[in-house]
Amino acid sequence: MNPEAILEHRIFQLVRDFIAQLPQFLLALAILVVTWAVARYGSRLLMRGLGHTKVRRSLADVLEKLVAIMIWLGGLLLASVVAFPTLTPGRVITALGLGSIAIGFAFKDILENFLAGILILYREPFRLGDYVECAGIEGRVEEITIRDTHIRQTDGQRVVVPNATLYRDPVWVLTDQDTRRTTIICGIAYGEDVDRAREVIQAAVTPLPSVRDDREVQVFAQAFGESSIDFEVTWWTGAKPIDIRRSRDQVVAAVKRALDEAGIEIPFPYRTLTFKEPLALTRARDEGQE
Repeated sequence: MNPEAILEHRIFQLVRDFIAQLPQFLLALAILVVTWAVARYGSRLLMRGLGHTKVRRSLADVLEKLVAIMIWLGGLLLASVVAFPTLTPGRVITALGLGSIAIGFAFKDILENFLAGILILYREPFRLGDYVECAGIEGRVEEITIRDTHIRQTDGQRVVVPNATLYRDPVWVLTDQDTRRTTIICGIAYGEDVDRAREVIQAAVTPLPSVRDDREVQVFAQAFGESSIDFEVTWWTGAKPIDIRRSRDQVVAAVKRALDEAGIEIPFPYRTLTFKEPLALTRARDEGQE
């Protein structure tokens, strides 16, 4: 048989095999179309059902994506088996297993952030609008996605933090409650009356508008400083960073004004110099006069 006849026979064989497999290909295509429709409208129905529950929007979006992925995996598996009869479900699952291992090693960080995002959205350790601090980053939570969390710092900068960091490292939720305790240190001169100074400070801080009246203002003599008796002044105020700064400003101003009006000194740092041999200086001066 000459080469042209062999080539013609192979082409004819390919065409005949294609025609024979065409119904299976069309059926596989129909399965993919049905999969697309089920994934699209099924996700909408899921979101509509979750809208009547207390599940927050971010977690609902994650569930929608997971359901769509599962539907597409099932549709692709069924379509591949229909289009290629020799490809058994066991072989497909084995191939998917080996492929997922390779993908897992290649995209380890992405998968880690993905799983951490699901856990954060499910457990809700913090919510949108909360002020948090983690890994040296402090600010308000603006958005929680499946991969990262967007935090707006108090200076206006936006920081995108991987979810794995927020799940692995300690997170301080600063606004978990409506109030926070804050403290300043105030010093008075050693010659002043400690008990009287405590009463003056207590009376100055308690009536301030930013100081919570349902919590006690605490004023304790803390330590002997280099130039002063140091008081620890502690009170409760709002939990947001701006509440803390505003309240500190009011407390410092009120304590300074009250101590000045009471005649209680807030000392500057003192330094005492001691000379062991003052006579040597006198002798040198006398010798210079001679």
